[in-house]
Amino acid sequence: MLSEYVRRPAGPRVRPFAGWYSGYRETGVAPAVHRGLPSPFLTLIVTLDDPLQISSHPDPATPPGRYDTLLGGLHTTPATIVHDGRQSGIQIALSPLGARTLLGLPAGELANLDVTASDVLGPCIDALRDRVRAATTWADRFRIVDEMLARRLAAPVLPRPEVVHAWRLLQAGGALATADIAREVGWSGRYLSRQFNLEIGLSPKAAARVARFDLARRRLQDGAASLAALAASCGYYDQAHLTREFTGFAGSPPAKWLAEENLPPFRNVQDPDAPWSADWAA
Repeated sequence: MLSEYVRRPAGPRVRPFAGWYSGYRETGVAPAVHRGLPSPFLTLIVTLDDPLQISSHPDPATPPGRYDTLLGGLHTTPATIVHDGRQSGIQIALSPLGARTLLGLPAGELANLDVTASDVLGPCIDALRDRVRAATTWADRFRIVDEMLARRLAAPVLPRPEVVHAWRLLQAGGALATADIAREVGWSGRYLSRQFNLEIGLSPKAAARVARFDLARRRLQDGAASLAALAASCGYYDQAHLTREFTGFAGSPPAKWLAEENLPPFRNVQDPDAPWSADWAA
């Protein structure tokens, strides 16, 4: 049996556009079902061995499929991923603010969608897959991903500054209403929502809820003291509010999700003995 899970923040040059890379390889384990949860990042997956098998997508109209590479937009309902005891790949978290630069289109065009990555990125993603499959260490694989993303930064194309500022305000947490953020950036609430759906793929309110959920999910996985403490630290009204929101996004309450996923700890690829924490991205 083999079970490897490693993670590393994106390299300094690409970090404004990508959050982190995680690598995984399992063989000889029990078949399992995994939920691909909503987060503030677009998902790019490059498999190393077997294709990624998705039995249900955030958009229920998308049929089940198998993917050597996959690109997914922001979403508010989980995908369902299955494997028969073998799975391996690299997952790359891409900021929606970098979608025009890295993908050549706004993140809104991928909202709720999962697509074969080469349909958007062209042959470079297949070349990347060949290179990471040939590499023998996670550090080398992540370096190759850094190099590929860095080459696409020659001419950055960002959303309008108002969208960038609003997105960063929402990711910073707190209880800012859409109207308050709209006033901050000098737009009406309706125009802000329209621009957000175009550039990000979510409304400002949905983006704030997803960011709060993602923070709660990560802290739960890292070992929150209690659900009540988790709710308070992540800005929910109370534990019941946390449970309702978590169930809506994950398809099950927090404790049940954690037990069903049976998630292993990630190893930091730069320091194999150090536990990895995602709070830098909060």
